[in-house]
Amino acid sequence: MNSAAPMNPGPRMNPAAPMNPALPVTPAPPPVLVLGQVTKVYGEGETAVRALRGVSLTAERGDYVAIMGASGSGKSTLMNIIGCLDVPSGGTYHLDGTDVGALDERRLAIVRNRKVGFVFQSFNLIPRMSALANVELPLAYGGVHAAERRRRALAALDRVGLADRVHHQPNELSGGQQQRVAVARALVTAPTLLLADEPTGALDSTSSGDIMNIFDRLSASGRTLVLITHEEEVAAHAKRVVRLMDGRIVDDVRTTPVGGPPPRLAEVAS
Repeated sequence: MNSAAPMNPGPRMNPAAPMNPALPVTPAPPPVLVLGQVTKVYGEGETAVRALRGVSLTAERGDYVAIMGASGSGKSTLMNIIGCLDVPSGGTYHLDGTDVGALDERRLAIVRNRKVGFVFQSFNLIPRMSALANVELPLAYGGVHAAERRRRALAALDRVGLADRVHHQPNELSGGQQQRVAVARALVTAPTLLLADEPTGALDSTSSGDIMNIFDRLSASGRTLVLITHEEEVAAHAKRVVRLMDGRIVDDVRTTPVGGPPPRLAEVAS
């Protein structure tokens, strides 16, 4: 663990209002994610690769964070840890108040299914299943009964503008429509965190704009989003941009308060 690495608790722009002692106090919910001095090392000895070198990062509820970095910066490793697809070699990670490092594989899979919605560059849809069936999958894994699965999947597809494509298979949809199905699948479990890995990397500019508009509207509704991207245009939609280099955070800039609208929606409103 690199004890000299600076802590990065995340900027806080709006101080809390004074407490009224006459009113009962409701405990504030924990941040969605808190990483403390996280390290990740692959291999041992002289051939060891230090992918993360003491990363500390906090994201509050409703934040919209873009994580950027060149190839080899550690952003993919960080995404895997945030998404509970991998575990750190050192440091701590709390997701929605849960100490991820204390979980076994079974409980880690449960947390991943319930608390994280994934959107991948390559869509990861099952080819011979309809859009509706693809979106229902996480609910099926979670044991939700059929009628409720269908209701929630239809609502998620409607939210991304695909109410008229629910019975189409992936090969009957454009790339942008397939990614919207993937977004609906990520949303259907009502996750604490929406985690997107290069979500526009396989799309043309028009489809990319459509997907980012969906993310902006989700952010405006209070969702917490973390995007992994190398595209400045994509990062410009986020309320906060974190840059990695050689496994460390080298820049962390907030452009919009956590509780405010995402910057591109704010531009449209003005």
